[in-house]
Amino acid sequence: MFAMTPMGNKQKKVSIGEKLLQLNWSLVLLVTVVASIGFAVLYSAAHGSAEPWMDAQIKRFGLGVFGMLILALIDLRLYMRFAYAFYAVAFILLVYVEFLGEIGMGAQRWINLGFMQLQPSEMMKIALVLSLARYFHGVDWEAVGKPWVLIPPTLLAVAPAGLVMKQPDLGTAGTLMIVGGAMFFAAGVRWWKFAIIIAAGVVGAYFAWNSSLLHDYQKARILTFLDPESDVRGAGYHIIQSKIALGSGGVWGKGFLQGTQSHLDFLPERHTDFIFTMFAEEWGLVGGIVLLTLYSMLVLYGVVIALRCRSQFGKMMAFGLSFNLFTYFFINTAMVMGLIPVVGVPLPLISYGGTAMMTVLAGFGLMMSAYVNRDAKLGRTGREEN
Repeated sequence: MFAMTPMGNKQKKVSIGEKLLQLNWSLVLLVTVVASIGFAVLYSAAHGSAEPWMDAQIKRFGLGVFGMLILALIDLRLYMRFAYAFYAVAFILLVYVEFLGEIGMGAQRWINLGFMQLQPSEMMKIALVLSLARYFHGVDWEAVGKPWVLIPPTLLAVAPAGLVMKQPDLGTAGTLMIVGGAMFFAAGVRWWKFAIIIAAGVVGAYFAWNSSLLHDYQKARILTFLDPESDVRGAGYHIIQSKIALGSGGVWGKGFLQGTQSHLDFLPERHTDFIFTMFAEEWGLVGGIVLLTLYSMLVLYGVVIALRCRSQFGKMMAFGLSFNLFTYFFINTAMVMGLIPVVGVPLPLISYGGTAMMTVLAGFGLMMSAYVNRDAKLGRTGREEN
């Protein structure tokens, strides 16, 4: 999909001021618009109050935007050189969580930093994209077809997904595998190899279902997805209430602060996993379509940036990050509509949460760095070639 670009003459150094001018400010504006919608929904979720969610989310967003702009100004070569180091740090944190992580809502996923709960699995989404982009940057187009060449990147994706699965966090583990698979496709891996992997995945799912790998509540979510009415007061409660709220919103919605399912506390997790349902109840089908359109525009920005990059690393990184964003909002919205089983994946920039907000904004910062350095010609070690 993304062919290697011949290297040319050394590029002229760009000052910080010039980089600021080159930033894609329309992308920054679009990100701010989506986040602002999230602020309004969190205000409504708290029954017309800025506490406890909206104020904290605004502060996180302000800090995250500052970090996003800093990341956008950093030279793309540095990201390539330290991609594996960042992956190693994220992986070590995942191992740390396995033994010493904070437990919440039946899962062991967080590290308590005092001022916030850090979720390393969210960091790994960025680290995986960087490491795979780094690896495939150094692989010739013809070499991608050789099976042994795909063993290292496969391990890069499977190892963290396995650790995340044990937390347990089926949604994030699946996201890591999906994003990794998309980057394999972008690197030029043939279709028949994906068919083999999918077949192996089906066999693995069969054994996982009949073993202790899947927890009882995860199996219940899948069974409930197939027949929500089988456990109306238990595992099926969440999705049934979500569908009721979505349907009650109609075409135009009930109006801001007027959602009944959410404000009467029938809708669970209305400020996190099911926040799209609350938004759609108040703003209806039209509001939902507008929000999905905004997300689609953000993904399109990333794809366009990928296509404009000369370096394979820049192309792969921008593509991987944009596809990661797509999996975020697709899985969340499909989940609350009952199209897929319920998994713990937040709605990017809108769901309440610190680590998810920071990692999504970091991803946009990396995208913009790829855009600013789109004409950079990187060697296989990350250094500029003559």
